[in-house]
Amino acid sequence: MLNSSFIIYRLVEVMFLARVVGNVVATIKDPQLAGKKILVVQPVDSAGRHHGSKLLALDSVGAGAGETVYCCRGREASFPWWPDEVPTETTIVAIVDRVNRANVNDE
Repeated sequence: MLNSSFIIYRLVEVMFLARVVGNVVATIKDPQLAGKKILVVQPVDSAGRHHGSKLLALDSVGAGAGETVYCCRGREASFPWWPDEVPTETTIVAIVDRVNRANVNDE
């Protein structure tokens, strides 16, 4: 039986909305990242409020500063460049035009 003190839970949203808040300039990087844009994204909730810490994300769709985007995390984040194996944990996979919300109370 495992002691619960040795179990670490990591809750990570696999897909989420974010806003592009900056970009990264790297003169030296992994060759697989050559020609790929690295952006700084701020996760947001469906109302557009900041939600969590900023992340670095590879851009697969041509997003720009201030745009709301849809991001993917984990192994699937490299899928837009398949069959190449791109070293990324987070990728922007869509530019969001609008978010339609039902009448719900956000917490």
